[in-house]
Amino acid sequence: MPDLDDLLAEIRACRACAEYLPLGPRPVLQAGAGARILVASQAPGTRVHTSGVPFDDPSGDRLRAWLGVTRAQFHDPRLFAIVPMGFCYPGRGAGGDSPPRPECAQLWRDRLLSRLPSIDLVLLVGSHAQQHVLGKGSMTDRVRRFRDHLPLHLPLPHPSWRSRLWEARNPWFGEEVIPELRRLVAARIGDIAEGGVERRGA
Repeated sequence: MPDLDDLLAEIRACRACAEYLPLGPRPVLQAGAGARILVASQAPGTRVHTSGVPFDDPSGDRLRAWLGVTRAQFHDPRLFAIVPMGFCYPGRGAGGDSPPRPECAQLWRDRLLSRLPSIDLVLLVGSHAQQHVLGKGSMTDRVRRFRDHLPLHLPLPHPSWRSRLWEARNPWFGEEVIPELRRLVAARIGDIAEGGVERRGA
């Protein structure tokens, strides 16, 4: 059984659905064996496909603002594992990007998560991740009733530009969900200081 680094290298070399990807395969993910927080998201967009860095776009800025973390903290694999439902940009569909390709979850998800034993908070970002874990249902209802899914899962909307309109219609998200989200995240990254240096004696 390969260790985590070997498995990540294997995933990043995956070409299982190359024929369906308009920009070609480029799996984008992040994981460290000690990470306690898993960001289960949708699939990379075009900017992330180009850079190879998860959430390297305005939606990432918005997500990091929700979480109350810096870019350096978010991209520290000791703190956050970022594992989308689809690792490659899936192309455009009606009204936006196409859904994540199903091959990634089928081929890799269980194998990868089995090598992340410290995960104790899973952020289900967007409806695709929520449906995979929680089954079919209303994204808004799941987020509103986020406490029903704790302590392990916390559903969130996808942080695209559309979420601004959604937040305006659902002010309880900023009033109730965001403070609890930031509290849960801070409790899990408190032992790692800015820049990735462990705090001693904290």
